[in-house]
Amino acid sequence: MGHIDIIERSARQFDQVTVLVTHNPNKTGLFSVDERVSLIEQATAHLTNVDVDTWSGLLVDYTTQHGITAMVKGLRSSLDYEYELPMAQMNQHLSKVDTFFLLTDPRYAYISSTLCKEVARYGGDVQGLLPDVVAQAIRAKF
Repeated sequence: MGHIDIIERSARQFDQVTVLVTHNPNKTGLFSVDERVSLIEQATAHLTNVDVDTWSGLLVDYTTQHGITAMVKGLRSSLDYEYELPMAQMNQHLSKVDTFFLLTDPRYAYISSTLCKEVARYGGDVQGLLPDVVAQAIRAKF
């Protein structure tokens, strides 16, 4: 729900928002890239200025190729900031793209994909923690 909140708030500030799904070779995700794209498209269908795309290279190469001048990142805590700041600075150095940080709504600050997967894996209720379509998909996986 935190991601949806950040996307909705970004969509109010920018004419067009692209949610970029990337493949991280260091992680084994529960959903494939195609599944994630479909879930995000369904969860953001109410936002007419949001689209979803995929990329497997450097983020700044995507922003350059698509004329994107700003990125938005949601921050739950100072730990997220410490992780995101050097990336934002490197991206700005490489491509002059600016990164805007949005603070997570406190209602969602404790939610993480890791915790949601753990709860779902053991049969716990993830309703309200995830968009309905994602909650259904994660239950189906387990």
